[in-house]
Amino acid sequence: MKEVLVETSARHIHLTDEAVEALFGKGYKLTCKKELSQPGQFACAEKLNVVGPKGTLKASILGPTRNSNQVELSLTDARTIGVVAPIRESGDIAGSGACKLVNPENGAEYILNEGVIAAKRHIHLTPEAAAEFGVQDKQIVSVEIKSERTTVFGDVVIRVSDKFAPAMHIDTDESNASCAFGTVMGKIIV
Repeated sequence: MKEVLVETSARHIHLTDEAVEALFGKGYKLTCKKELSQPGQFACAEKLNVVGPKGTLKASILGPTRNSNQVELSLTDARTIGVVAPIRESGDIAGSGACKLVNPENGAEYILNEGVIAAKRHIHLTPEAAAEFGVQDKQIVSVEIKSERTTVFGDVVIRVSDKFAPAMHIDTDESNASCAFGTVMGKIIV
């Protein structure tokens, strides 16, 4: 059976070095609070407010810094604060939503003219795991999650890299809809 761990990816922010310095001060380095399942990725101790025309939400920052700023929200989050969040793969931010980021500790603000997305559900796989599952990079599959509300998610993109650890990522809306709480496995349907 082709099963993969399913993880819920809550709202979070990826920042450039420039944005980190604008929000926290020159030379500031993000503080690792917890290592994440993807190698080299970590949740930071620092948090920011994501501000839209209708409200504000607090979000965690994930490190390390990246080449572009990106805010990943659920569609419910986006509607709550009144921002546009097209469903996109991570990194595909051209023409995506805008927001303001505010450091609640010092009041520093940083405007994002684009970069707000709802992450397309995806599966991270190593090349070896992809070969074992019989799938390839950018392939679209379905995944069945067995729970109190068994759900089949379509339009799941496979992402293959030797820098990944096998795991499927869904957002909080998808997790709540499918009761994907605790340790949950998903069956890949090709």
